[in-house]
Amino acid sequence: MPKLALLTSAIALATAMPALSETVFTRIASFATPDNMAEGEDRARPTSAEIISASEDGNTVVYSDSPLGVLGFVDITDPTAPRPLGNVAMDGEPTTAVIIGQRVFVGVDTSESFTDPSGQLRVLDLESHEVLSSCDLGGQPDAVAKALDGSFLAVAIENQRDEDLNDGALPQMPAGYVVKLPVTEGELDCDGQSRIEMTGMAEIGAEDPEPEYVDINEAGEIVVTLQENNHIVVIGADGTVASHFSAGTVSLEDVDALDDGALSFTDTLADLTREPDAVKWLDADHVVTANEGDYEGGSRGWTIFHRDGTVVYDSGNSFEHAVIEAGHYPDRRSDAKGVEPESIEVATFDGTPYVFVVSERGSIIGVYDVTDPAAPRLSQLLPSGISPEGIVALPERNLLITANEADLGEDGGARAHVMLFQAGEGPATYPMLTSAGAEELIGWGALSGLAAGEAPGQLFAISDSVYGAQPAIYAIDATQTPARITAKTVITRNGDPAQKLDLEGITPDGEGGFWLASEGRSDRLIPHALYHVDADGEIQTEIALPAELPAHETRFGFEGIALQGDRLWMAVQREWGDDPEGQVKLVSYDLEAEEWGAVAYPLEAKGEGWMGLSEITIDGDWAYVIERDNLIGAAAVVKKLFRVPLADLAPVALGETLPVVTKEEVRDLIPDLQATGGYVVDKVEGFAIDAEGQGWVVTDNDGVDDSSGETLFWSVGAMR
Repeated sequence: MPKLALLTSAIALATAMPALSETVFTRIASFATPDNMAEGEDRARPTSAEIISASEDGNTVVYSDSPLGVLGFVDITDPTAPRPLGNVAMDGEPTTAVIIGQRVFVGVDTSESFTDPSGQLRVLDLESHEVLSSCDLGGQPDAVAKALDGSFLAVAIENQRDEDLNDGALPQMPAGYVVKLPVTEGELDCDGQSRIEMTGMAEIGAEDPEPEYVDINEAGEIVVTLQENNHIVVIGADGTVASHFSAGTVSLEDVDALDDGALSFTDTLADLTREPDAVKWLDADHVVTANEGDYEGGSRGWTIFHRDGTVVYDSGNSFEHAVIEAGHYPDRRSDAKGVEPESIEVATFDGTPYVFVVSERGSIIGVYDVTDPAAPRLSQLLPSGISPEGIVALPERNLLITANEADLGEDGGARAHVMLFQAGEGPATYPMLTSAGAEELIGWGALSGLAAGEAPGQLFAISDSVYGAQPAIYAIDATQTPARITAKTVITRNGDPAQKLDLEGITPDGEGGFWLASEGRSDRLIPHALYHVDADGEIQTEIALPAELPAHETRFGFEGIALQGDRLWMAVQREWGDDPEGQVKLVSYDLEAEEWGAVAYPLEAKGEGWMGLSEITIDGDWAYVIERDNLIGAAAVVKKLFRVPLADLAPVALGETLPVVTKEEVRDLIPDLQATGGYVVDKVEGFAIDAEGQGWVVTDNDGVDDSSGETLFWSVGAMR
């Protein structure tokens, strides 16, 4: 058999298929914010990429980084290979920067307290990054917008409240307002700035408006969201308030309102205030809002308003449902604001007007064709980094760019990123797996094991302890593009969802049921065990580990299970107390003799992180395992598929010296993980070979908790 590492990756087999004439956005590159640090700086410090803007020629982007108190500059002349241009200290907290010509205008929060807010608008040279001048704004700036002709700027002075004071209730003075500043040949006219009051308009907290976001249309009109006040204001070109209206409420059905470790979309939420965050002009008569919510509301969707306040379109639960089908639903936000739309962008690509809706908590972007504003059509979902905060479209360069604020480096996770997408033709590359088209709404995620069924392309996946109140088996049809989750079977004990499971492996029993491996964790009273379930997911048999194994346990237990005749094989993820360093057990259980045994598997040399196993699959004369480190992004070294001859799987009794198997590298999976244009994820956890001999790989998205939510699912080609 030829070495499979030489096979061409078949990721393209697992892509969505929009109409061929439709614009398709594909992620082409990612830029980690620590790369903007100078040589010698501590790259372990938390960073962020929040609000992002682009230069007029589209070759430079600038993002705010509040943890470092800097603006980050990136050269995207070659968008497939973004280059760091460094950070510029702002002597305060930068909020939003916009670029006019060769000047960068940035709002900087210099407040000493909530009750004494202050801020400036600073001007930098785009090339030298020198701070040229500043204007005092009299309060704490949030969003900054520029007129299309570059003649003036609008700044939302939020003067935000203290959320720990009186449960964050309004009012908390001083009140916010909007500042309009003239710009002449790249120079700010500080003395010409005007202050536009927002008090006395909203039904909620009228005396304490908190302007959040601003945008300016071709006529020079400014639209402002007062997020906490659930209000929208339109300021005329003359700088006076032209109109204002409540953002209103939304009632939602078929949502998950409980943070309970279960994906159950059966709840109803009534009269949610939209509390819009970002707002953009769609055209001269319509504005678009991302209804994130803050104080008490958040409608989990987005809205198109006529400028007179009439709702032309509201997404209701449809946007969140699309995110659910893509596996990006953040269950731990169920009792808060769900997918939490944060930002929004409007742009026309190839003659089609689009609205891009950013889900901060779902870490995904909805792409809507708004040719008919009364009936937007979702055309794509794009994977972003963790917690996207800002977005900018560059249709003249066929680019879309997101800024993703979460930096999890301190916990060994992904760093903050800027991600670039290119508009073009051809099949969409994401999602690779979806439950869209199923008979009922199926929520899914945290896929930790994979197994093959009896038909070509028929696969089964298992979810881990992220959904501890609803462990489930998912049926997958990989013959479709993208692959489809067609059914969900909840694991039950005496008819109720089974508790105290951390399922990390699945294999069919040959009779319609399954054997499942649960990775134990004694500090959470989760046992290491094997479970046999019937076709309905009901637990029929539970097999505890023999005393010889738990005596040396760690919490890194079984990761994968495979059936060889009457013998089950389980891969132990990491060394237990009785294992030599660099070796882990492949544990066997003879179903007929009810006897346990094991062999030893030699791990690759570990680097900064740990090394372990994530899966075991048996096909033909080989047992296949996934071996990986726990590193992410540029630090990742080992994400590989190996195989072991079945002849080496000759178990000896536990407690004896274990024979060490031989292994052969089959495929380095890192190039596959890099092919999506994102960072290399750490958890490659599922592998199966289907009835036609095609190999399939899936990653674990951790249930979108401290994760980008991306599930990568692809074929590595023929394995026989």
